[in-house]
Amino acid sequence: MSDAAFRDATRPNGEAGGRVRVWDPLVRIFHWALVATFVIAWFTADEVQPVHEVAGYTVAGLVALRLIWGIVGGRYARFTQFLRGPGQTLSYLGDMLRGKERRYLGHNPAGALMIVALLISLSGTAFTGWLMAEPTRIAMLPALPQIVTPALADEEGEYGEGAEGGGNEALEELHEVLANLVLLLVALHVAGVVLASFRHRENLARSMLTGDKRAPGPGDIA
Repeated sequence: MSDAAFRDATRPNGEAGGRVRVWDPLVRIFHWALVATFVIAWFTADEVQPVHEVAGYTVAGLVALRLIWGIVGGRYARFTQFLRGPGQTLSYLGDMLRGKERRYLGHNPAGALMIVALLISLSGTAFTGWLMAEPTRIAMLPALPQIVTPALADEEGEYGEGAEGGGNEALEELHEVLANLVLLLVALHVAGVVLASFRHRENLARSMLTGDKRAPGPGDIA
């Protein structure tokens, strides 16, 4: 959107319909594709392993794409636009508790923190899944065996054949913990979206479908 079009869309009297394009097509496709692939990966775990692996690789590809787009993408897709420091984020969270948080046209500080947490946890989940798909890949990480070595001993206290099985079990547990963390973050994210939609009288889920949001008013941060 050009600067002139943005100014027209954000005029207080709403000559341009009171709507402004915020989320570009790639951000929207990424968002809903990630939702779909994570759901598929979750429900196919230990049931349909080939589908689970494909979904996991798709998640990894989507995360990589979002990281790139967060650097070279449009205004509201860029990390530099919505990432805030700890002080500003804590201040916003405090305002939320008091019901006085300001409306952000793009991601608010709490949403930005959630994006970072989700990208990190999803990356960890995909990476541990990739390691589990081929046991020899663990050898590519020289520091990993040193960390998990105490947990890999078999019942006889030897690091023999039981070590490989123990390593797989430890990696599988870490993979499950990260997946459960993602699920918890998703639940918090949905709760935050519902809360923000209610507070600011705006359907944020629909805006991620259409790409448009209500033009900023007095006190809003664009």
